[in-house]
Amino acid sequence: MTLPSPDIEKALRINRRHFFGRQAKGLGTAALASLLDRQGLLAQQAQPPAGTGMGLEGLPHHPAKAKRMIYLCQNGAPTHVDLFDYKPEIVAQHGKPVPEDYFKGKRFSTMTGDPTGKVMLQPVEPFKQRGQSGAWVSNFLPYTAAIADDLCFVKSMHTDAVNHAPAISFFVSGAQIPGRPTLGAWMTYGLGVESDNLPGFVVMTSVSKGTTCGQIFYDFYWGSGFLPSRFQGVQFRGGGTPVLYLDDPAGMTRGLKRGLLDDIAQVNRLKWQQSGDPEIETRIAQYEMAYRMQTGVPELTDFSNEPKHVLDMYGPQVREQGTFAYNCLMARRLIERGTRYVQVMHAGWDQHNSVTTELYTQCKDTDQPSAALVQDLKQRGLLDDTLVLWGGEFGRTPFLQGDINNRPKWGRDHHPYAFTVWMAGGGIQPGISYGASDELAMNAVEKPVHIHDLQATILHQLGIDHERLTYKFQGRYYRLTDVHGQVVRDILS
Repeated sequence: MTLPSPDIEKALRINRRHFFGRQAKGLGTAALASLLDRQGLLAQQAQPPAGTGMGLEGLPHHPAKAKRMIYLCQNGAPTHVDLFDYKPEIVAQHGKPVPEDYFKGKRFSTMTGDPTGKVMLQPVEPFKQRGQSGAWVSNFLPYTAAIADDLCFVKSMHTDAVNHAPAISFFVSGAQIPGRPTLGAWMTYGLGVESDNLPGFVVMTSVSKGTTCGQIFYDFYWGSGFLPSRFQGVQFRGGGTPVLYLDDPAGMTRGLKRGLLDDIAQVNRLKWQQSGDPEIETRIAQYEMAYRMQTGVPELTDFSNEPKHVLDMYGPQVREQGTFAYNCLMARRLIERGTRYVQVMHAGWDQHNSVTTELYTQCKDTDQPSAALVQDLKQRGLLDDTLVLWGGEFGRTPFLQGDINNRPKWGRDHHPYAFTVWMAGGGIQPGISYGASDELAMNAVEKPVHIHDLQATILHQLGIDHERLTYKFQGRYYRLTDVHGQVVRDILS
């Protein structure tokens, strides 16, 4: 179903006052207005909300374990079979046809079609058990392996989507079709923002150099859907000025700029009173946010006060704007300064024919910064109330895509039926592996966790009942977990 445009939705919501205001053409309406006014029945002038930083009344619904969140989105779907989900049976079955019982009746991408005759592919790198928890982590990820006792591995994830854009949309918005609010939009809508001079929802993107399997970053991955657009994510660019058009033109003083914005805001409020268009409120709020960001963003992006040992912890790419390492450090600095939700997206995990080549680059670019972010938050006392999530939109097939005799071109296709994510901080129990796939890592069989279950759990940790945070649109109330999901209480500390 195609969602209507905001203009159509606004028209559907037109109230009595706006109807009379637009239809008034003669003395009769003026007389009616005068009569209603004398009898005290004339509607009072509505006013825009006092500020965008305020959350909804009554939230949080219960005491929150997390105040903020960082989502390290690995766009393209990391291979759980090669990174986290060790299965000795896959090694034993290497080169043999995948058993029909494991895929019968299941849908795969058009690149696989019918898996009949596809052969099993063993992990490219060896696995080891790590830390006191004994979590299985591949040699691909030595830095993540070193902090395994700080992480909760959810190994029984499954999703409904089999292709990238619908799957990412489903992960962040609860729907495969674009047009729903994303997680960051729901959070800032419900809980408000804490920063005076930075956005509550920030997005940064990166991609490994030289990769041939990058995915497109669509704007709807951080959209506000049918929520007012002031709740959408603000994308920081990967080069040059992070946010465009923040600098004043030559000759523009702060006092002159302040007066200009005040005049524009007054005109916009008059228009808002006439039309009731909620996007006018957004325009006012965004002008004000841009004014305050003129002081907040330069300080945010100045790493000169970061100790050398901290920069070294994130790796050699941390000083290079637009890299995953740079964005991870930026994420920490943002949440320190009051940003509610940061979405760090890194593309290139779509290894249809490059698990023996480009997977090494992906892991090298993301492993050290991801682990450093968790360690950095922990040593600053921020991890306790900051939820960190690492993962992609689905997993990769345990069977081979390609020719087993051509090792440089080994690959794995999309796999929605079992994959792994990890979480840290924010009241999540550390040092555990939750749930399991079957012996071929094909299907989630032990304590399966659906995308909506994960979303419900995230909101729960933020003090939000996922069934109560709703928004009325097209005549019914929508929610992020539309329309099911259970909090995974076994992973809560």
